[in-house]
Amino acid sequence: MSMQLKSTAFQDGQAIPRQYTADGENRSPPLEWTAPPTGTQSLALICEDPDAPRGIWVHWVLFNLPQNARKLDEGMASDGKLPPGAVQGTNDFRKIGYGGPAPPPGKPHRYFFKLYALDARLNLPTGTNRSQLLDAMRGHILAETQLMGKYGR
Repeated sequence: MSMQLKSTAFQDGQAIPRQYTADGENRSPPLEWTAPPTGTQSLALICEDPDAPRGIWVHWVLFNLPQNARKLDEGMASDGKLPPGAVQGTNDFRKIGYGGPAPPPGKPHRYFFKLYALDARLNLPTGTNRSQLLDAMRGHILAETQLMGKYGR
């Protein structure tokens, strides 16, 4: 069985509740996933909006989650209660941690939470951006899964 990612806050393809957006409390949503494949040493998570006017907009970069972690509680990104060893990167708001959906008015945007199972821990610092993380993950991805939510103004 492949790894699966879900949230108790919204279903795949459905609306992300306002509290997890820049219009609400801007808290990271609760996420949970099934066991990663054998050989997994760490997990990484990227949240991105491919519908942004200037291309992909990154909302969250998180890596070195322990391989035995199975969830992220609501608000973990800002509460500083991440699993041991987990490191947050820089989002496109130029902040470390989670930045909730904040699309321009119009058609709702899609937000992809992408979870990766890796065969290594990554030697990257706090503040690493999406591109740097993707480069470091190359050749180390054992499995990946995603959850997509929508939000519009």
